[in-house]
Amino acid sequence: MTLMTILNGIVPVFLLIVLGYGLKKSGFLPLNVWGPIEKFAVYVLYPGFLVPAIWHADLGGFAAGPVSLAVVGALLIASAFGFALKPFLNLPGPTFTSVFQGLIRFNSFVFIPVAAVIFGNQATAIAAVAISALIPASNMISILVLAQWGEPEGEQPAKTPLWMLKTLVTNPIFASCLIGLSLNALKVPSIPFAERSLTMLGQAAIPTGLILAGAGLSFGYIYRRPLLVSLVSLFKVLVMPVLAWSICYALGGDSLAQGIALACGAAPCAAAAYVQARHMGGDAPLMAGIVAMTTTLSAFTMPLMLLVFHLK
Repeated sequence: MTLMTILNGIVPVFLLIVLGYGLKKSGFLPLNVWGPIEKFAVYVLYPGFLVPAIWHADLGGFAAGPVSLAVVGALLIASAFGFALKPFLNLPGPTFTSVFQGLIRFNSFVFIPVAAVIFGNQATAIAAVAISALIPASNMISILVLAQWGEPEGEQPAKTPLWMLKTLVTNPIFASCLIGLSLNALKVPSIPFAERSLTMLGQAAIPTGLILAGAGLSFGYIYRRPLLVSLVSLFKVLVMPVLAWSICYALGGDSLAQGIALACGAAPCAAAAYVQARHMGGDAPLMAGIVAMTTTLSAFTMPLMLLVFHLK
């Protein structure tokens, strides 16, 4: 793997994010169209990408398990760190929920294409399996934190275990990973017309998702709490990748597994964290600032970390 290979995997990702940001800021598309485009991408395009990628992947090797355990382990350590910090931060409940989400959330729209281009086609399936483990873990913990310390407006549904399960199962990315894993485990043979249709949808998923990630960036909120946003963001893009790589290494993951774990940890905070903060009474402006800052920082930290990993 050369420096050019790493840059070729990362630079196009962030150029599409920049394109999305420019399209949104310029008003090229009306503001009210971005929501429907995001819904279409998440519910239609992304399943078309994930299901075929996992369906016929060779998951019997020794990469998927260590990667999944590594990224979930890093998430749990970051969660424990966030809870341990709470008594010392002296922050309002909603603000703490956004700090917490900033520490633990990962943006799969950024992580998966980087892993696929740098580490090859097999990495796509392994990355998707890791995401299928991360989604329920990060969502469950975030929901619990927001339910405890968020301050939503208006009447909210009771945060029962059934409500939480429904929230997870109806998450289209998580559901797509489950479908792909089920088809893989049952060794369902290829269904040419269906699979080809899904693949065609999937080809549009990554660029659309990256453009949407850029369109969702909001830098104006960074100036309200610059120190807090910076500290949370630096933890996310510098500490989390080291944690994920260290756990994967300790578990005996091969170089492919270690590289994917590192790339996942280095991914910025997910834009979905802002949506969750907005709906469950978190500090949505702070969350928007953290998403924007981590996305910007990861454009520099991710290639450097992957280069160091390659040279080690």
